[in-house]
Amino acid sequence: MSQIDNNRKSFVKLIWVLSIAIPVVVAVLLFAPEKIEGAGDWVYILPHLNATFNSITAIVLLLGLYFIKRKNIVAHKSMMSIAFTLGSLFLVSYVIYHSTADSTIYGDINGNSILDEAEKTEDIMFMRGLYVSILLPHIVLAAVVVPFVLFAFYYALTDKIEKHKKVVKWTFPIWLFVSITGVIVYFMISPYYLN
Repeated sequence: MSQIDNNRKSFVKLIWVLSIAIPVVVAVLLFAPEKIEGAGDWVYILPHLNATFNSITAIVLLLGLYFIKRKNIVAHKSMMSIAFTLGSLFLVSYVIYHSTADSTIYGDINGNSILDEAEKTEDIMFMRGLYVSILLPHIVLAAVVVPFVLFAFYYALTDKIEKHKKVVKWTFPIWLFVSITGVIVYFMISPYYLN
């Protein structure tokens, strides 16, 4: 087996390991009964930063599509590199936040991390249902898109453009959906952040 084949197999294995490890780590952090202590109040800026990352990612993805449709490969590559970088920064920020701060509960007006009976008004419960109906597909597709994004970048970097084109037919709409719904979810839950 040639060195190139060994490298290709190593990258494919790495992509699959990351595609499984990232959602597992995120799930563990979300549902961990204990949070890492001592991070300080600065972590409460991270949800706002993550919404910014998602907003810019959505714009950059659309610009990437615009440039590739006009055969401007250099600009397309630049946009996709920015999107990949923003996605990576988002992931680091998300992991830091969820490993150090309690999750915010939609409708928790008094900030006691419990949805009290008094907070379960008809309006809150309707909006909470709407919030969850956006949040759940956002979470599922955020996990699903990881291998698609990694393979899309791998194929582009290794100049396997036909494979790249095939995978981005799925990657682009899923990634764009995840970015946009991430911003929507942020705006819906942001009134309940304590800091």
